[in-house]
Amino acid sequence: MAIFTIATGYFATGLKLEAGFLKQVPTEHPYLQTYFEYQQEMPGANLVLVALKAKEGTIWNKEILQRLHKITEEISYLPGVDRSRLYSLWYPTTRALTIDEFGFQMEDLIPGTITPERLTDEDIAGIRARTIAGDWIGAIVSEDETSVLVAFEIKAPGGASGDIESAQSTALDVASLLETKIRAPFSDDVSDVAIIGFPKFIGDIAEGAIIATSFFLLAFVITGVAVFAYVRSFILTALAIGCSLVSVVWQLGVLNLIGMGLDPLAILVPFLVYAIGVSHGMQQVNLIATQIAKGSDGLNAARQTFRRLLVPGSMALITDLVGFITLYLIPVGVVRDIAIIATIGVGLKIISNLIMLPLLASYFRRDEKQVRLFIKARVFRERIMTWIAGVAKPGTAPLIAGGLVVVLVGSAIGAQYRHVGDLTPAASELRPDSKYNQDTAFITSNFDVGTDVLVLVLETPQDACINPGYMKYLDAMTRDLSSIDGVLKVDSLASTARIASSISALGNLKWRNLPGTERQLISATAQVDPALGLLNDTCTILPLFIYTVDHKAETIDRLIDEITAYAAAHPLDGVNARIGLGGVSVIAATNQVVEASEAPLLIYVFLTIIILVLIAYVDWRAIICCCVPLLLATSLGYVFMVVFGIGLKVTTLPVLVLATGIGVDYAFYLYSQIRIFQREGFAIADAYHGALLSTGMAVVYASIMLAGGVGTWVFSPLQFQADMGALLAFMFIANMICAIVGLPALAALLERIAPPKHLRAA
Repeated sequence: MAIFTIATGYFATGLKLEAGFLKQVPTEHPYLQTYFEYQQEMPGANLVLVALKAKEGTIWNKEILQRLHKITEEISYLPGVDRSRLYSLWYPTTRALTIDEFGFQMEDLIPGTITPERLTDEDIAGIRARTIAGDWIGAIVSEDETSVLVAFEIKAPGGASGDIESAQSTALDVASLLETKIRAPFSDDVSDVAIIGFPKFIGDIAEGAIIATSFFLLAFVITGVAVFAYVRSFILTALAIGCSLVSVVWQLGVLNLIGMGLDPLAILVPFLVYAIGVSHGMQQVNLIATQIAKGSDGLNAARQTFRRLLVPGSMALITDLVGFITLYLIPVGVVRDIAIIATIGVGLKIISNLIMLPLLASYFRRDEKQVRLFIKARVFRERIMTWIAGVAKPGTAPLIAGGLVVVLVGSAIGAQYRHVGDLTPAASELRPDSKYNQDTAFITSNFDVGTDVLVLVLETPQDACINPGYMKYLDAMTRDLSSIDGVLKVDSLASTARIASSISALGNLKWRNLPGTERQLISATAQVDPALGLLNDTCTILPLFIYTVDHKAETIDRLIDEITAYAAAHPLDGVNARIGLGGVSVIAATNQVVEASEAPLLIYVFLTIIILVLIAYVDWRAIICCCVPLLLATSLGYVFMVVFGIGLKVTTLPVLVLATGIGVDYAFYLYSQIRIFQREGFAIADAYHGALLSTGMAVVYASIMLAGGVGTWVFSPLQFQADMGALLAFMFIANMICAIVGLPALAALLERIAPPKHLRAA
C-alpha cells in the first residue's frame, strides 16, 4: 500500500485542470445534434464579446477609436480566433449597405484607406454615418454611442470554428490573455472594458476553483480538529484523517493514469469523497477507542471493529458506489466525469477505510491518559445519547412516527415547486456581483446582443431566400416570435431584407417592407455575407436569432413552448423548424436532460438500497426503517432548494445523490447495531440505546463536523460551490436527524404493529 501510495502520489502531481464546452452539455440531445450539423455554417457557442466603454463622451473620438483598433488587433492574434467571424468597426466583416446611381453598394464601415494614426474629424463623421446606415447601432455600437463591441468566435487551431471539442484546449489560455492583453491595458481613466463569453466564463470558474481550494484546506483543518476533539488521540485522529486523505491521493493518481483531467465543475468531488471517508473513519476510530476504553488492546479492538463494521460499512459504500455509477446515465460530460471520479474514490474507500484503517489501528498501543480523556468525554456524550434514545420508547415512538409521516407529506408537496435550471438572470455558477456577471449586465443593457440567444433553424428547399413564399413565412415568424415575453429581439434574413428595401427607397422607413418578388429579394439579399449566419451558400437554411432577456428556466421554458406551439400551428410544406444553436438552446437541452434524469436516478439509488437492505436483513421492516427517513431527508433537500433559490442543475443533482449515500451510511450503521443488540435479547428501546453508544454518537458528531466543514463553502467566490456547500451541510444534518429520530421510532412502532417471529443475524 505504501508503494501504491507513493506511485499514485507522483502521478497525482501531474493531474491537470481541463475545461471543455462539450463536457457541460448533453451531446446526444436533439438540440445539440442540430448544432453539430450546422456548426460550420453558423456562429457557435464559443462567441466572445468585448465591450470598450468611453468614460467621457461618446466613442466618436480619435483616442477611443485608436484603442478599439489596438484591441481588435490583439484579439485577431489570440489563439483559436476565427477571423472570418470577428466583428469590429475596424474589421472588414462589418459593412454598410448603401445605394447610389450605380445601385446597391457594400462598403466597409472603416475603409482600408483610413488608418488609426491619421484619423480626422471628417473620417470619424463618415465612420459614424456608415455605422448608422448599416444599422449597426445597438449591434456593435451602443444606443447611446458611448460603448463599442468587438465580437469574435474561438475555433480549434487549424480547424473549423464549430469544432468546439478541441477548441476548448485554448479556452483557459484565451481567458487569461483577455485579462492581460485587453482588460488590463485599456481599463483606466479614459475607458473601461467588459468581457463575456464561454471561454471567459470557464476561465473565471477555473480561477475561482483555484481560490476555492483554500476552503478545502479549511474544511480539512476543521475535520481534523473535530476528530481529535472526539477521540482525544493524535494517533486515532491521524488514522481517520490520514486514511481518507490517502484514498484521495490514490484517486487523483488513478485519474491521471487513465488519462483524465479535472474539470472546474468537478473539482469539489475529491473533497466530497474525502468527507465520505472521514464519516466512515469516525465510526472506525470511535469503536476502536470504545473497545480500548473497555480494556482491549489495539489488536483486539481493531479485530472487533473490523467484524462489527465490515458489513454495514461495505453496504454503505456499495450503495454510494451504485449511486455514483447511476450518475453516468446522465448524458452530460461533466456529470459523467463526476460519476467516474467519485466511483473510483468510493471504491478505493473500501480498501482505505474498511481494511487499511483497522489494520494500522492494530498496532495502536493503549495509553491510559488518553483512555481517561476519552472516557471523560464519553460520559457527557452518553447522557445526550440516553436522552435521544427516548424516541424508541413505546409511548414516544408512535408520536415520532406520525410526525415523520406528516413532515414527509408536507415536504413532498413542497418539493414539487423545485425548479430545473437557473433561477437568476446572471451566470449562476458565479456570484451575482462577480466581474463576469457585472460585465454581462452592462453588455446586455447597452447592446441588442448578448450571449443569451436561441437560434431556430428553418430547413428549407434550395434558394428559399429568394422565394417570396418562404421569406414571407420567415418574416411572419420573426415578427410573431418577437412578441414573446422575455424576448429582446429576433434577427433573421427577413429583417435584413426589410432594411435593404428601405435603403433602396433612400432610407424611407415607410418602405421598410419585405420585398415581394424574386427579383427584389435577389437584390436585397445578394450582399448578405453567409458568415453572419442568416443563410448559407445554398439558401437551404433560414435561421432566426432570438435574443432573450436572460437564461432563467422560466424564460427558456416559455420560449421553447411558444416556438413549439407556433411551428405546430403554422406548418409550411418544405419547412422544418429545429432548435439547436445558441447558448439558450444549450441551456434548454441541459435542463431537459437533468429533469428527465432526476427521477430515474433517485429510483435506481433507492432500489439499490432496498435490495441491499433486503439481502442483509431479510426483513421488510428494515426496508421501511432505513428508507423512509432517507426519503424524508431527500424531500427536505428539495424544499431547502426551493426556499433558498437553488435550481436543479448538473452541479446540484449529484449533491442529492451523494447526500442520499451519506444518509444510508447513517441508517446502516445504526440499524445493524440495533439488530445486534436485539439478537442479544435487548428490547427495542434498550437496543437503540446500545446502538447510539456504539455508532450513534459518531453519526451525530460526524454529520455536525462535516456540515461545519462544507458550510465554509458558502464564502467561496464560486456561487455553485456556495450552493453545493449550503445544500450538503443541510443534507448532512437532515439525514442525521432523520436517521437518529425517525429510524428507531419506526422500528419500535413496526415491532408493536407487526412483531417479527424471530430476528435473523445482521
